Amino acid sequence: MANQLTVSAAIPAKPREVYDAWLSSKGHALMTGSPAKVSARPSGAFTAWDGYIKGKNLKLVPGRRIVQQWRSTDFADDDDDSQIDVTFEATRGGTKLTLRHTNLPANQPDYRFGWRDCYFNPMKKYFAAAKTT
Repeated sequence: MANQLTVSAAIPAKPREVYDAWLSSKGHALMTGSPAKVSARPSGAFTAWDGYIKGKNLKLVPGRRIVQQWRSTDFADDDDDSQIDVTFEATRGGTKLTLRHTNLPANQPDYRFGWRDCYFNPMKKYFAAAKTT
């Protein structure tokens, strides 16, 4: 049976800034601290974290939503791809980023911690620092 999770974070930047960084190789690498190759086109492919993550864009709503097919090298070859649905909502002081991760194979770890430690926390630091420069 597949698992799912939902996580949110407050990011100190405008929704479009966060969206654009997520879909830019340079921006993605800067905000996470790890090299990435990312396409901002529908059906465009991406890799992140030295190839640990890969997938493709399924739906893009500029500044508001990113839906991606997603898998990690931890997935078995016969595991289906999972999907992330990332929404960006303007808030006072920035963006509420909500990520819903579905169709995770049952034998996978709880990716909630990876999203927090490898994405949300570094993103908060990156965008907070960008505001002061």
